[in-house]
Amino acid sequence: MLEQFLDKTEFESYDDFMANFHVNVPENFNFGYDVVDRWAETEPDRKALLWTNDRGEVRQFTFADIKRESDRAAAFFASIGIGRGDMVMLILKRHYQFWFSITALHKLGATVIPATHLLTEKDIIYRCKMAGIKAIVCTGDEIVTGHIARALPECPTVKAVVSTGPVVPEGWYDFDAETARAGEFIRPSEPVNTNDDISLLYFTSGTTGEPKMVAHDFTYPLGHIITASYWHNLGPDSLHLTLADTGWGKAVWGKLYGQWIAGANVFVYDFEKFEPVDVLHMIERHGITSFCAPPTVFRFLIREDLTKFDISTLKYCTIAGEALNPSVYEEWKRLTGIKLMEGFGQTETTLTIATYPWLEPKPGSMGKKGPQYDIDLITPSGRPAEDGEQGEIIVRTHGHKPLGLFKEYLHDPELTRSVYHDGIYHTGDVAWRDEDGYFWFVGRTDDVIKSSGYRIGPFEVESALMTHPAVVECAITGVPDEIRGQVVKATIVLAADYRSRRDDPTLVKEIQNHVKHVTAPYKYPRIVEFVDELPKTISGKIRRVAIRGDKK
Repeated sequence: MLEQFLDKTEFESYDDFMANFHVNVPENFNFGYDVVDRWAETEPDRKALLWTNDRGEVRQFTFADIKRESDRAAAFFASIGIGRGDMVMLILKRHYQFWFSITALHKLGATVIPATHLLTEKDIIYRCKMAGIKAIVCTGDEIVTGHIARALPECPTVKAVVSTGPVVPEGWYDFDAETARAGEFIRPSEPVNTNDDISLLYFTSGTTGEPKMVAHDFTYPLGHIITASYWHNLGPDSLHLTLADTGWGKAVWGKLYGQWIAGANVFVYDFEKFEPVDVLHMIERHGITSFCAPPTVFRFLIREDLTKFDISTLKYCTIAGEALNPSVYEEWKRLTGIKLMEGFGQTETTLTIATYPWLEPKPGSMGKKGPQYDIDLITPSGRPAEDGEQGEIIVRTHGHKPLGLFKEYLHDPELTRSVYHDGIYHTGDVAWRDEDGYFWFVGRTDDVIKSSGYRIGPFEVESALMTHPAVVECAITGVPDEIRGQVVKATIVLAADYRSRRDDPTLVKEIQNHVKHVTAPYKYPRIVEFVDELPKTISGKIRRVAIRGDKK
């Protein structure tokens, strides 16, 4: 499959990769037809999706199965009036119907809006009004269906609601029943989309204010060839698990586009509550070869007794979502022998910076830039940052939209221009680059703390804190201070063995002194707060805006 899109598929080195990687983009590319149906035609029995849930059910789907089920779904969606350009929201957790539905909607030229099951009535109304959503396909969970039902009176654009059961309210469609009896789907003779049409629309997780509508065109899946083949390091025999819920952009990064282009088998564990031991059981039981998760997950995994599990099939691990603390990297490597290969990107992009297979990881570094984007760092004054100097990560576009970069913030040209102008896309993330070309994450531009003339990145302090045995998770924020401008505050989740000392001032002093010894003393947290858990988005990112109490 890769040969259809790349002139060269194997690279001898990072330099070879940077010089010779190039994606040939077909006209009117459609992931449903040009990838899924192509696999079904050439290798119908190739394994595509291994799904299991926390009740022990297991289903293995081949590409022939995915084609059949997505065709049935497409026929059903077409019968209720869904077609080119129509907005359809999918709230499907990790149910296998998500893969049937998104492939089907691509085949119709519709726009897919993946969404989390944690949306409230207010969230649903906001999304329906902003995007003009025509249909909702959801999990038949009583809480989810209840929120949708209460939202519908204020969502006049919604013409159809579909549930996967078991709860199917009166007047709603039953997904499994309707697709089972759907008529034959025949691929339209004319293309259902151009490459510039919007195929995917994400409402960002909203760590700072109302969610933005990030629109991607139909070529976006091709931008994830690098993600799967040259970061996850997948091949045709890989069984890959990315833990993300389908409501988060990371799901199509790790559970769909690039993985299926690579011909890999995608593993899906459909669960209600995350338990670290369950993930280890899944790796052991099903022989997972490749695993990607945010740092939070690995922080919990390294606290389990890994000697109780045979995870020897696991050969490659990648990490994204937030910057990786070096202490977590070192402990995972000690326990498993596997290096964690970090990657960086945004909802607005595909993978932009990563530790690729040819690179030796530097614990705490995101890795090096890839060939798909012209990445640079610029200072607040707008000049290119020198090695060792902090700057905002930007993408230079040279007059054209790079493959994988978002098309626009839908219906908001002013917001789009605020980050994407003069041939530059501004990520809003701050990093520095070392003399070897490795990038080191500092924080969001809004998160960088300015204290007594120093610029302090939250991540560097968090990394220091994570080396103390009392700390399971932490977040660093800036607190206003009359003398220093801002001071560093640490919000910490304590390890079980230390929870009894939560009100002990000597523990605070011990942690503060520890940071002073691990990193520059001026970075130590002058304020320390212990909490039961940190506020997070559905993607697992820490909501520092909630900790700060910003009114955004």
